[in-house]
Amino acid sequence: MSHSPLFQPYDLGSLHLDNRIVMAPMTRSYSPGNVPNQKNIDYYRRRAAGGVGLIITEGTCVGHKASNGYPNVPYFYGEEALEGWRKVAEAVHAEGGKIMPQLWHVGSVRKPGLEPDPDVPGFGPSGLVMRGKKRCHAMTEEDIADVIEAFAQAAEDAERIGFDGVEVHGAHGYIIDQFFWDALNERTDDWGGDLVKRTRFAADIIKAIRTRVSKDFPVILRWSQWKQQEYTARLANTPEELEAFLAPLVEAGVDAFHCSTRRFWESEFEGSDLNLAGWVKKITGKPTITVGSVGLDAAFTEEGQREFSEASPVSLDGLEKRLLADEFDLVAVGRALIANPDWANQVRDNGGSDLKSYTKDMLTQLV
Repeated sequence: MSHSPLFQPYDLGSLHLDNRIVMAPMTRSYSPGNVPNQKNIDYYRRRAAGGVGLIITEGTCVGHKASNGYPNVPYFYGEEALEGWRKVAEAVHAEGGKIMPQLWHVGSVRKPGLEPDPDVPGFGPSGLVMRGKKRCHAMTEEDIADVIEAFAQAAEDAERIGFDGVEVHGAHGYIIDQFFWDALNERTDDWGGDLVKRTRFAADIIKAIRTRVSKDFPVILRWSQWKQQEYTARLANTPEELEAFLAPLVEAGVDAFHCSTRRFWESEFEGSDLNLAGWVKKITGKPTITVGSVGLDAAFTEEGQREFSEASPVSLDGLEKRLLADEFDLVAVGRALIANPDWANQVRDNGGSDLKSYTKDMLTQLV
């Protein structure tokens, strides 16, 4: 498998990657006190040693009072947390890997009672938590400016402490995606409106980051059609709508798009076999990362189920054909890397014949 397209090098701008395999960001909730610890360091080191070309960390909360929505997730602000992340980056680099933090703000998903301020509610563009359901704080102009600054500062800190780029989390119904999505963004000012106008918040975050980091420091945007609140949601229903949506983000300075789907093999629009990453690359010419049940036979959660799905290894032939056809550039692997820290090396050396299945209990472990 060493001649597989998965194991060909790739240059993301000036960032050289040894192969096309990316570790997908996955929340693990193993950072008590919101600070990365030795378990986190060892967890990422093992994946770098296991052959992953680029690691994108679990979501890390930017420095805003409402950014956190879950217990024991790591922050990307404050001296202690940043020192922990510096050690993570050093450990990955020592194994020859590359690493980027995923910068995250949960927005309206936050429930009161969580740190750093238990009295702070969720924040959202219009105070909505689901379509037609109000529960959280509707953001003011000052709130919007504060969140944009928090993302920009986190990116600046990421470069300062030795990371290789950043990924901005703009997917799955979190704060940036809430501005994208008409179900949660009913604003009538400059932060709302039609689909193109609803990109302003994300675009301004990207622009702010670009002013604070080196010109060759990669900035990836992860985005999705689907939401945690609504799997069938869609921002763009046609290639033309997708092109209009992406244009302001490209202009703002996105270097690559991480196109989140639940099953990478599913086509995005009728009349074409291209998946979401394929369409984004075709429209923008920018590098794209595909993701969604790579190497496994079941999505993280299947429709109609509340529990996470178990999944077994499957052939990568279809994935490799798409990669060889230049449909996308990089491939993000998630749960398969939880089950198999050396997934990349196993696939390269023996075709993955000894890979373990992913089981639900692995979510409660950090190995």
